[in-house]
Amino acid sequence: MMLSTSLLLLAFGATTVDAFSTASNAPSSTTDATQVGSLTVPTIGCGTIAWSTDFGRPNPELEDLVSTASTNQNGIFFDTGERYGSHAKTALGMGWGETECLVAKLLKENDAVGNNPTKAVVATKFTPSPWRTTVESVVEACEESRKRLGVESIDLYQIQMPDIVKPLRRFGIDKSYDKVYWDGVAECYHRGLVQNIGVSNYGPTLVTECHEHLAKRGVPLASNQIAYSLIGRHNGAQKTLDTCNDLGVKVLAYYPFAMGLLTGKYTSAMPELSAEHALTSSLTKSRRSKFEQKDLQRYANGGKGIPAGGVAPLLRTMERIANDREKTVAQVALNYIICKGAVPIPGARTAAQYDDNMGALGWRLTEAEVVEMESVADNLGFNFDGAGFKRSNAKFVGYGMETWSLT
Repeated sequence: MMLSTSLLLLAFGATTVDAFSTASNAPSSTTDATQVGSLTVPTIGCGTIAWSTDFGRPNPELEDLVSTASTNQNGIFFDTGERYGSHAKTALGMGWGETECLVAKLLKENDAVGNNPTKAVVATKFTPSPWRTTVESVVEACEESRKRLGVESIDLYQIQMPDIVKPLRRFGIDKSYDKVYWDGVAECYHRGLVQNIGVSNYGPTLVTECHEHLAKRGVPLASNQIAYSLIGRHNGAQKTLDTCNDLGVKVLAYYPFAMGLLTGKYTSAMPELSAEHALTSSLTKSRRSKFEQKDLQRYANGGKGIPAGGVAPLLRTMERIANDREKTVAQVALNYIICKGAVPIPGARTAAQYDDNMGALGWRLTEAEVVEMESVADNLGFNFDGAGFKRSNAKFVGYGMETWSLT
């Protein structure tokens, strides 16, 4: 008699659950974790870009979040970057290293009170910049991140984006240093400064080139972080995910909620208020910038290239699936990404948000549910590419927007 896939996984001590569930809402007793290079991490991470970096004041919300995360049987996986800091400073390119320091501080304080039975995995990012043009400049940046994080070796060191920051491009000065950066992170790897290497915002062509380049230096490429969600698959993201899966490179998915369009925080406890109506209400009270709100309103309701009704048909489908499973819409959105073979990296600023995100672990959507949601999403007539200055294919870099494409 043949063993099922699940029994085979358990027999060999596997730590992950199936990509799709065959039961309607069968919880898993196994640990819901996955491999990113040499690292074992929960299949959902936690982004830190929105964390407050005001060191002059206590931050009980983030302290509670880290304490809550430390009790997660699946482990802890935080994603940060050297360029992350307070919003104003980051926008001006001045807040370098602030969030790395904050992450280290919170983890150290949590350890001091004995609340961290599991070592946290922390990923950070190197930012390509016009003044960084040598291998040694990458090594120096890595050393600074390592010191700020307070570790001997960084768990996962990622290149934040292709080398697109070219303020002198109009004068014909736009030499690419991508390969220099690849050699730089390879040097960091061989010096033992980092345990794993990743990239971000690389499309199929560039991620394949990088994978081959690093392989020649004996360095495996562990990950590629891209924007990916149910409504953000048709700008090259799905092809990138497929390529990475073929290469054995784990995709880390930012904007898994499409900047809140697919999150449960826009639903209401009042049964008479549907998810799409709650979304519209929430956007009017949002702390997002006016530019972001304007774009998100278009996605929510339609207008200027977005068909009437916006994302509402998909929200109705997701809400029905969520109700059937006694899950939230946000958890359905995250579980969908897990089912596609990626690790979602939703942001969280409170323990409650973190807990809700982790509610997407330990179960899987059925293949039929995934196909249904994709069909509805594909018929919406638009693809999510970000809002305001926060784009899935561009960065605001002080002097303006620089773009890339997942090709």
